[in-house]
Amino acid sequence: MEKIIINTKKEKELVDITDKVNEIIKKNDFKEGAVTLFLTHTTAALTTIDEDPGIDLDLFDALEEMVPKLKYRHPHNPSHVPSHILSSLIGTSLTLLVEGGELILGTWQRVVLIELDGPKEREIYISI
Repeated sequence: MEKIIINTKKEKELVDITDKVNEIIKKNDFKEGAVTLFLTHTTAALTTIDEDPGIDLDLFDALEEMVPKLKYRHPHNPSHVPSHILSSLIGTSLTLLVEGGELILGTWQRVVLIELDGPKEREIYISI
């Protein structure tokens, strides 16, 4: 098992982790199979996305529309309940396939951490 630490810089941000995951695959001389990523946080998420310029703004606009501003009852900090909900909907784990020692991804596809309540230090565990 490996771990990568990402220090986000903004309240909401996409962080491309594709190269970091591929580095771990190469370091472990893993040629073919599956890798599982698990994020140990409840106000961030993992996914794949086409990382064209502006996609982050489009994504965050769409996510904001999905989770309306309500009177949340979370006793710890009601203001970040939308981040908890979005993290749960998007997901904190991702399974990806590997062939020839690299992730199998589409032409424009990248693996990203979605920061929903930063800036924070985020830990992602990777099982090969």
